[in-house]
Amino acid sequence: MNELLPLCNARDLLEGGHSVPFDVNYAGQTCRAFAIRYESLPHAYLNRCTHVAMELDWQPNRVFDDSGQWLLCASHGAAYLPATGQCAGGPCQGGLVKIALSENGGVVYWHSAYNLNPVLL
Repeated sequence: MNELLPLCNARDLLEGGHSVPFDVNYAGQTCRAFAIRYESLPHAYLNRCTHVAMELDWQPNRVFDDSGQWLLCASHGAAYLPATGQCAGGPCQGGLVKIALSENGGVVYWHSAYNLNPVLL
């Protein structure tokens, strides 16, 4: 089921700024995810550190470090590359779970996948 699901207005994702949170059903569990803009492109990931399954945010919707160049886990300092989600330093293992995004007509969409679906209310 590869669906395009509207996430936010493109202008809501500022380069290196606050993330836009959203909920997904990942492998049968409701999980928090986030979208960011980095190097002019939108990216999204599950909000789950690979070191310990905790959300990255150090403040609400803040996943970038102060430089805006790294996604940083507030709990143990794991650092991830914003463009790929791959571990770049600290205690992380592997990378963040990437969620495909597209941008069209001023709207950012996230793409469902076999193990990634909208949360049903």
